[in-house]
Amino acid sequence: MTDNTTRLDHVVLWVRDPLAAAGFYEKTLGFEPLRTAEFTAGEASFPSVRVNEETILDLAPLDLVQGMNMLPGAAGSAGHPVNHVCLSLPADAFDALRARLEQDDVPVSRLSHDSYGARGAARRSFYFRDPDGNVFEARHYD
Repeated sequence: MTDNTTRLDHVVLWVRDPLAAAGFYEKTLGFEPLRTAEFTAGEASFPSVRVNEETILDLAPLDLVQGMNMLPGAAGSAGHPVNHVCLSLPADAFDALRARLEQDDVPVSRLSHDSYGARGAARRSFYFRDPDGNVFEARHYD
């Protein structure tokens, strides 16, 4: 990254088994796992997966909830559902993701067309859940 514009850095997802979650994101979405060895060794509180050069998903175990005291009421956020996280993909990666999810028997929604997002109307999109129930939308604009 060469400029200082505002960007999405990371999203923290609550998960039951961070290593299993990292495996799901690696196998199904092709995201690179980060800090899994450090997490396993007890040197990191949670692993992450890289979405792209600038964005990661942190996979926080539910047992960290007791330490979530950085602001009043934060501890209650463990397990609080975010509506969904949206991933924008090229058309071929979008099709490949949907095929992998279906092959792995992960339920997917019907395709939507022209859903509004950060880059305008997306040609196609669909929704799915990760093994912890977090909802994702996959879309492509081209």
